[in-house]
Amino acid sequence: MSIQPEDPKYKEFQRTRKSLIERLNDWEDQKSWDDFYRTYWRLIYGVAMKSGLRNEEAFDAVQETVIAIAKQQKEGKYDPEQGSFKAWLMNLTRWRIADQFRKRKKDKDIIDFGDQEDDSGASPIDRIEDLDGSLLERIWEAEWKKSLTDRGIDKVKDKVSPRQFQIFDCYVVQGWEAEKVRDELGVSIAQVYLAKHRVGSILKKEIQKLEKELF
Repeated sequence: MSIQPEDPKYKEFQRTRKSLIERLNDWEDQKSWDDFYRTYWRLIYGVAMKSGLRNEEAFDAVQETVIAIAKQQKEGKYDPEQGSFKAWLMNLTRWRIADQFRKRKKDKDIIDFGDQEDDSGASPIDRIEDLDGSLLERIWEAEWKKSLTDRGIDKVKDKVSPRQFQIFDCYVVQGWEAEKVRDELGVSIAQVYLAKHRVGSILKKEIQKLEKELF
């Protein structure tokens, strides 16, 4: 099964339910796999990058994680009674990220292309040991929340006017000052605050729905 990275600017996330996971038993069901990949690849990729992998390594981790999911699902190793899908996916991602670090560590040319320290003073290679600790769990939780927010925003776009979403995007997402939004978009301060409240309320409800749908 060959899985190619999608355009990072993709706009649509697909809703994933238990029925989708069950359909993954059929390796030939390309649509189900496409839906699954579109839903989760950015999450896995983001966690891999934040863990210290390079771009190409992160995409390899994504592919290997999805392949591992396919194999384990085929063998019936995922049991909802034993834990949440979220935790299962995190562990599979953790192992594939660790694999990428091990591959890098074995590379004979590692000194040539550098193994630079991060802001904490720790080499990315040294993070292998921490992947069994709290670092990846913190990264995972942050990326999971970001993933829910991104999906929620995509849904909100269909529920409000383009103008209101533009105001919300500039003021809340991009972090513009209210005065800048007013001047750049030609709206009143009251409209800025109204869009923040209305769109924000809808977004909160969409995120809550997604939290219930994902397992």
